[in-house]
Amino acid sequence: MSQTLSASTLLAVPLAPLAGALLAGIFGTTFGGNWIGRRLSHTLTILGVLVAFILSAMTLKSVAVDGARFNETLYTWMVVGGLKMEVGFLIDSLTAMMMVVVTFVSLMVHIYTIGYMEEDDGYNRFFAYISLFTFSMLMLVMSNNLLQLFFGWEAVGLVSYLLIGFWFNKPTAIFANMKAFLVNRVGDFGFILGIGLIAAYTGTLNYSEIFAKSGELGALAFPGTDWLLITVICICLFIGAMGKSAQFPLHVWLPDSMEGPTPISALIHAATMVTAGIFMVSRMSPLFELSDTALNFILIIGAITALFMGFLGIIQNDIKRVVAYSTLSQLGYMTVALGASAYSVAVFHLMTHAFFKALLFLGAGSVIMGMHHNQDIRWMGGVRKYMPITWITSLLGSLALIGTPLFAGFYSKDSIIEAVHFSQLPGAGFAHFAVLAGVFITAFYSFRMYFLVFHGKERYDQNPDAHHDDHHGHGHDDHHEPHESPWVVTVPLILLAIPSVVVGFMFIQPMLFGDFFKDVIFVDAAKHPAMAKLAEIFHGPVAMAAHGLQTAPFWLALAGVAASYYMYMVNPALPAALKRFFESIKVYQLLENKYGMDWFNENILARGARLLGVGLWKGGDQAVIDGALVNGSWKVVRGVAGVVRWVQSGFIFHYALVMILGVFALMTWFVWGDTFLQLIK
Repeated sequence: MSQTLSASTLLAVPLAPLAGALLAGIFGTTFGGNWIGRRLSHTLTILGVLVAFILSAMTLKSVAVDGARFNETLYTWMVVGGLKMEVGFLIDSLTAMMMVVVTFVSLMVHIYTIGYMEEDDGYNRFFAYISLFTFSMLMLVMSNNLLQLFFGWEAVGLVSYLLIGFWFNKPTAIFANMKAFLVNRVGDFGFILGIGLIAAYTGTLNYSEIFAKSGELGALAFPGTDWLLITVICICLFIGAMGKSAQFPLHVWLPDSMEGPTPISALIHAATMVTAGIFMVSRMSPLFELSDTALNFILIIGAITALFMGFLGIIQNDIKRVVAYSTLSQLGYMTVALGASAYSVAVFHLMTHAFFKALLFLGAGSVIMGMHHNQDIRWMGGVRKYMPITWITSLLGSLALIGTPLFAGFYSKDSIIEAVHFSQLPGAGFAHFAVLAGVFITAFYSFRMYFLVFHGKERYDQNPDAHHDDHHGHGHDDHHEPHESPWVVTVPLILLAIPSVVVGFMFIQPMLFGDFFKDVIFVDAAKHPAMAKLAEIFHGPVAMAAHGLQTAPFWLALAGVAASYYMYMVNPALPAALKRFFESIKVYQLLENKYGMDWFNENILARGARLLGVGLWKGGDQAVIDGALVNGSWKVVRGVAGVVRWVQSGFIFHYALVMILGVFALMTWFVWGDTFLQLIK
């Protein structure tokens, strides 16, 4: 079989979802006259994503089995000096794996949306948006240059703005989408600075050409400082990843993104936007390996996010926000792996997490539908007998999330913990403590949600809030019994549950210890030996699972499950007592206020930015530009003209008199000028 891939086939992967998005977005909305109805809109968009998934799966097979590769420019946009602005694809094992994950999760979300958004007036518009989102993410992961990467990077940010604020008549949704957009602009500013430095010092935006010059970059100092240029570049690039992948302190947008419909929460949080930063750092591994300072920075940021965002998940009562804080914590785990130079482990956890996190989000949405749009887990309970499919799939997703041996999350999560243990960076000690403590916390809040929703006493008829509504504009009656969701909702749950259980067992060997990422991800084993030491102690997935039963992460996870069971099933008075205690020492308020990050952003950064903006507007724009330069110039001209016009009388004898006086003054100067100057001296 051929070792190359067809450019036309690869082009069809992102263009198929784009075509579906354009057809549904133009002809299925008032913009294009509502020519096509709901059924045709969702059929076209699902067909587009299905085509992309099938072609992606075929591409992955060609790459993994036949060793096929593709790295070509498809279109040259422009050439500025010697810098080429191009559109091109780089298809290797990392790209092919991401293509399959993105398209599969997107396909499940598209099918699920048929049932979830059935009553919504913006049905066709929503399908157009999620297909456009899929196109944007595919362009990002398939790029072979930083220009196209940045295009996809900004496109997913723009479409996420549209999706988070999908219910644009809802003030909280508008606030959330603006917050997401602005916070990401902060990260993107650092990202484009990093790209600019690479372009300035290498003269290219093409990955292969940049990596070929990485040795030269590693030897240069940043002008005017003792810092290595590569350190500045990598930190700038990672600041972009901090925004997209919601790392502390640029994490604040992600919990509020729950204001969007549940399907997009699954798509954003599982396989697309938030994983873009993890993918980018992995792709840029030849650069990051040259800077221990940047790697240590990444390690610390990831550890802070993994631990402290997990604490916030414990006190959440909104079912979607519990899962959202879980996403933040798991993204911290991936980032920690990147800092430990275990890039393949980070990408492996990205893949396993995509399946079980999409499952948990869609399961949460199914519960919301079955509970007549109630999202508060305090007013659920006993849902298991009413929603058996949602119950069992959510249980499988939770077991995968907490790292139960043989489940997908176990293999990737335990590999991260071991990799950090073997890291020799200064921040590895704190990071190892953070990821270990995070195991207990993750198990506790995950099964707190699970027990409160699916087990215990039925509380859905006691809900005092009859308008806690996820579907905008649809009320509900809390006295109706829960019900199982339709097949368009439960089938995606079942299809996502399967890889959530088996994908880790199946792929840990080739992805972490085989040749799957050979020549794709670069690790300096002499300086960063984590992956080499992991390979020494790995003896197959079965042996790893058996050994996992004896390790600290397993017992910490078991302790978290047991603690949540005791506190919420056996002794429900204990959580209330603990809450009162932590309120008395102000810890609960600290968590409830999200460590004061929102207050700091709104009262310090936002107000400071507004003051700066007003100062530049009043002082710079109005006073200097408008007042001094624009208005000042014409006022000077007017003043001079006002004086000069008095000597422009129009009478000849006035002009003759001035000429005579001028001649007299010149004659006087020539005769007496020298004498006058001597008198002055």
